[in-house]
Amino acid sequence: EKPRITDEQADPALKVEDGSIRFDHVYFKYHDTAEAWNLEDVSFTVPSGATVGILGSTGSAKTTLVSMIPRLYDVNGGAVYVGGHNVKNYTMEALRDGCAMVLQKNTLFSGTIRENLRWGDPDATDEQLFRALELAQARDFVEEKPGGLSFFIEQGGRNLSGGQRQRLTIARALVRRPDILILDDSASALDYATDARLRQAIASLTDLTVFIVSQRASSVRHADRILVLDDCRVIAQGTHEQLLSNCAVYQEIYASQFEPEEEVRA
Repeated sequence: EKPRITDEQADPALKVEDGSIRFDHVYFKYHDTAEAWNLEDVSFTVPSGATVGILGSTGSAKTTLVSMIPRLYDVNGGAVYVGGHNVKNYTMEALRDGCAMVLQKNTLFSGTIRENLRWGDPDATDEQLFRALELAQARDFVEEKPGGLSFFIEQGGRNLSGGQRQRLTIARALVRRPDILILDDSASALDYATDARLRQAIASLTDLTVFIVSQRASSVRHADRILVLDDCRVIAQGTHEQLLSNCAVYQEIYASQFEPEEEVRA
């Protein structure tokens, strides 16, 4: 097999300077022979440092959309721009150095917590690791483990809870100090209070562009902008308040999940 995504158009000297994002009439399908688009005519612009929520039902192409940013897939039509440049003009190394992506299915390796976190940056100091753990709401439980950063993680993180694994993978991404952070349903195992604290901590990083992909309305409601996906299209975008007043799909999702006590915790 030959990789379809190459550095053929790339400028080796080009680096990601900021986290601004622009999708310009993007079309994408997984197979060229497929009749239906997986993304159809998607356009939006995000300034550097903004937080963007992406909400939609299962199968609405949320993950597909954010996967275009680090160029895990290439567009069939239109273009994706990062830092003002077409993603195809970066080498894949340079583009992905500027991005960090945390998935719902988190991957941890056999080894210490320190070794796992340093996948984000092999030269990170313990002070930098603890700073990332603090932002990811993981410092307390790490300090309680025997040995702290030297605590040994079993293969796949079997000796950690789901929420602990998710927080460690978020911390590992923050150790990287990216320009763009993509959280793809990566807080699904966290309770609402921890999820809220995590969002507040990440929001304090004003130079970081954040994409939060979720099926939880509470996880995206405080974003600067929310994109609502349905049937592989962005059918609406705006703030929580704007979408509550003018987007039927958002209203339906929000109403189906809303409980007064959860609103207070969020």
